[in-house]
Amino acid sequence: ILDDLRNIFSSVCADFEAELVEFDGEDDHVHLLVNYPPKVAVSALVNSLKGVSSRMIRKRNYPSIRKKLWGGALWSPSYFAGSCGGAPIEIIRQYIEQQQTPH
Repeated sequence: ILDDLRNIFSSVCADFEAELVEFDGEDDHVHLLVNYPPKVAVSALVNSLKGVSSRMIRKRNYPSIRKKLWGGALWSPSYFAGSCGGAPIEIIRQYIEQQQTPH
């Protein structure tokens, strides 16, 4: 599922002229490091990332997803977006790579 999400998120980012720099996830959430242009509203990007991925993943009907849905939705209605401008990208990338990815 994470591999599918990576491809979906990369595609959505490309639509926004943004780049998915790093991605990983745990059993109940994901982390994305996205480089996006200043003309893009974070809320619009996140809305599209969540909406498109939810539709596409639910369409694939993974049995493991059905038990984790939020009242029929793949994602909760909230999100956290933080700026990492000035932080070394390698440090942010390491943090995302060290998530407890389910195998």
